Amino acid sequence: MVHFLDRRWVWLALALAAAIPLIWPATPPLIDLLGHMGRYHIQLYGQEVPALARAFQFQWGLIGNLGVDLLIVPMAALFGVELGTKLIVLAIPPLTVAGMLWLAREVHGRLPPTALFALPLAYAFPFQFGFLNFSLSIALALNALALWVRLGGQQRLGLRAGLFLFLAPLLWLTHTVGWGLFGLSAFGAELGRRWRSGEGVLAAGFRAGLACLPLATPLIAMVLLRATSAEAETFDWFNWDAKTFWLLSLLRDRWMNYDVASALVVFGIILLGLWRRRLAPELLIPAVLCATAFVLMPRVVTGSAYADMRLVPFTATLLLLSIRPFEGRAGTVLLVAGLLFASIRLIGTTVSFLLYDRDYRSELAALDHLPPEASVLSLVVRPCGNAWTTRRIDHLPALAIVRRNAFTNDQWTVDGAQALEVIKPGVGRYDNDPSQLVYPRHCRTEGSQLNTAIAEFNRQAFDHVWVLDGRVQAPDLRPVWSNGRSTLYRVVR
Repeated sequence: MVHFLDRRWVWLALALAAAIPLIWPATPPLIDLLGHMGRYHIQLYGQEVPALARAFQFQWGLIGNLGVDLLIVPMAALFGVELGTKLIVLAIPPLTVAGMLWLAREVHGRLPPTALFALPLAYAFPFQFGFLNFSLSIALALNALALWVRLGGQQRLGLRAGLFLFLAPLLWLTHTVGWGLFGLSAFGAELGRRWRSGEGVLAAGFRAGLACLPLATPLIAMVLLRATSAEAETFDWFNWDAKTFWLLSLLRDRWMNYDVASALVVFGIILLGLWRRRLAPELLIPAVLCATAFVLMPRVVTGSAYADMRLVPFTATLLLLSIRPFEGRAGTVLLVAGLLFASIRLIGTTVSFLLYDRDYRSELAALDHLPPEASVLSLVVRPCGNAWTTRRIDHLPALAIVRRNAFTNDQWTVDGAQALEVIKPGVGRYDNDPSQLVYPRHCRTEGSQLNTAIAEFNRQAFDHVWVLDGRVQAPDLRPVWSNGRSTLYRVVR
């Protein structure tokens, strides 16, 4: 029964099934993705719409964070920004799963049943958060690593060096962290292969380093960019509380007990492999290197938050895929358990996304009452503390950019990581992310309070106020739409 996994149609079915949760929702319910869609619209049409041209400035630049930003150009020409983005997002989980299956097959010669426990990691927390370029780079990195291992096993080292001389910059262009994780993994996989073939550790490490030199070409661009741009902040080192939380958040979605229990199942399978000493060095060594990077990496790197969190699912994936096949009854039990685990997570994610989609449709009805090219102060009322589950509407107002060519204050302007700049006059501190995130008066937080934002925003710079998950009262704000939970106001001058 274990050999059932070696059939190609099973691999195809597993990969395609990964897209199921994303099929129905018109807008993929991934938190940051909604803000990215606003940026895509600006980069494509910003100079054609006077209101957007007065509010935003977009200038292309060479940065290691352009994967979907480049792909959306032809996709939007064919399908529009919203459908084009959805199709790209829809392809990422199947591509991730395909890379997992291929990599496990190349390392073990067959697909181990324990690899099934890695499949839900295609919807791990970084993907759920909407780190789109990063998620795409991880999907590409897994497939690239499978190719790296395959060509290394075939001793086609010259061909491999030539191919990755071009593939490495493309991976870096998609996202820097994905390229970095691939580089660590490629070195570790080569070291493991050579060490298992009988080479000494020092000799194997030296030759593995030489083999990885073609992967280092993006360093040239990184050095040049560092010399010509201001450096954003890097901070919050060795935050052990946060790192522990990231481990438990491995499969974070909606239901905390369910998600944490699922993460514990994944860690349990990894511990089983360690206890039985069945981990292949070709993937164990890369996993150890990535785990070390997770420990050493701060929470915020050059202005990008959750930097260390992004490494957890990739490391767990390598550990799961490194487990050698179990034979006999143990293999059958793991096969059934793996299929059951992957199916339960797939069903849970599908239901969760349907519920998010229902919320999105209710909130986005506000855009039917918003005039084109409006200037909108978006205020998303956040719950106090770090709630496990939110409605994922932090960047929902960005769809006003896409659908109504409006200005909203939720776009990122991180130096060196984004090509977008807000130039709209008069908006003050309500110009970009996270100014759209506010809190009720009773919350003890460093963020802005809802009442404070309503009292101080510039009435001449904004003609509408969209309060999500809250209501306000002000003599110059007239409600034009409400669903009972959120309200769109017109500024009466």
